[in-house]
Amino acid sequence: MTEMIRKSLRDSKTARWIALGVVAFTMLTGYYLTDVIAPLKGLLEGKLGWDSSDFGFFNSAYGWFNVFLLMLIIGGIILDKMGVRFTGLMAAVVMVSGTALKYWAVSTTSLDGQMWHILWFDVKAQVFMAALGFAIFAVGIEVAGITVSKIIVKWFKGKELALAMGLEMATARLGTALALSTSVPIARAFGMIDVSRPILVCLIMLCIGLISYIVYCFMDKKLEESENLLDEPASDEEAFKIMDIFKIITNKGWWYIAILCVLFYSAVFPFLKYASDLMVNKFGVSESLAGSIPAMLPFGTILLTPFFGSLYDRRGKGATIMIIGSLLLILVHALFSIPFLNNWMFSIVLIMVLGVGFSLVPSAMWPSVPKIIPENQLGTAYALIFWVQNWGLMGVPALIGWVLEKYCITGQVVRDGLTVNTYNYTLPMMIFTGFGVLALIFAILLKAEDKKKGYGLELPNISK
Repeated sequence: MTEMIRKSLRDSKTARWIALGVVAFTMLTGYYLTDVIAPLKGLLEGKLGWDSSDFGFFNSAYGWFNVFLLMLIIGGIILDKMGVRFTGLMAAVVMVSGTALKYWAVSTTSLDGQMWHILWFDVKAQVFMAALGFAIFAVGIEVAGITVSKIIVKWFKGKELALAMGLEMATARLGTALALSTSVPIARAFGMIDVSRPILVCLIMLCIGLISYIVYCFMDKKLEESENLLDEPASDEEAFKIMDIFKIITNKGWWYIAILCVLFYSAVFPFLKYASDLMVNKFGVSESLAGSIPAMLPFGTILLTPFFGSLYDRRGKGATIMIIGSLLLILVHALFSIPFLNNWMFSIVLIMVLGVGFSLVPSAMWPSVPKIIPENQLGTAYALIFWVQNWGLMGVPALIGWVLEKYCITGQVVRDGLTVNTYNYTLPMMIFTGFGVLALIFAILLKAEDKKKGYGLELPNISK
């Protein structure tokens, strides 16, 4: 009877899938904020006087604290030391705080016309404060991401692990899709353009997401009670130690996953920041509809990521899945870079293919980490991967914004009474293609390392 009680909550399908749904909703609210500004690039130029460099600077803020202050790594250590309840609540509160600052910066008129000298460069005060809010939010969403990854391993290891991770990612991508497709309509609602309005919607959603995570905390406590772990600290052999960081970063397989991650996501998430503007400038799509086409990418992943995750659970072939996904990434960005392929129907096809690639790699990459890293080091291992990834999420948007401003302006046009620049996106798309090529190389190296070390990346996740 004791054994049944100890295992009852984890072994209950209903309980573990409800737990997944609750934390996945919190991540959905976070990802909505992450991409809500992306479709507003033209409106920010026309209404607030931002240029492409300002837009790139703002998006680069995502990695400021995570990269330079090592907040992600610190968050991973806190996760392994303090557990998922404390760390997740802390992350959710940070997300709400950063979003509140970002909303104030974009909505206030008190910063109008001000230029601030920060370190060695000048920046618009409004852009800097909005970026600061985004940087604070980014600490929360990234720490929440590693926390949810560890939560899923906690509930699903030896069960439907890749499927669960796929469903969580699909739910988060739903937040991205909603942001891309609803941001401009919300900004234009009620007969006037207000670029701060979508951020206010995000702030309300994140408060609901915080409440959702509080609900999960009660479930997590019941899980630990059911396993008689609540008052039993891990043994010395199981507890995380700072020296474990050295063990992680000297693991070649971990490095291949980390570098594949930063290259792959650098070719997807920064692309989504500029995809709506690409649709307007290259494919002639109206600004009000431009976000709807890139929104098809995350909508497609909602079905495909869980499907490929379930395939990995049952059949294996994780490393092979990552190679195929990288190949699709190269194909899509290479075709986007060809100037004369400018029919909007063609852009929809490419976005759908990219959605397949974007489903393949994450569905296999994240469930592969527990096969390489011991569970007591997982929080820090995921945090270190996210830290490496944040170098790309910080640097690539700034790089693309600078390239657009420096080399790609082709003229100006008036849209909705606002004068904005027009751009040629050939060079940025070639840069994204290069990231795809490098991602393919490291996916191949990972498969070779798996064959050498026997991690089991090509084996199913579900224990027989």
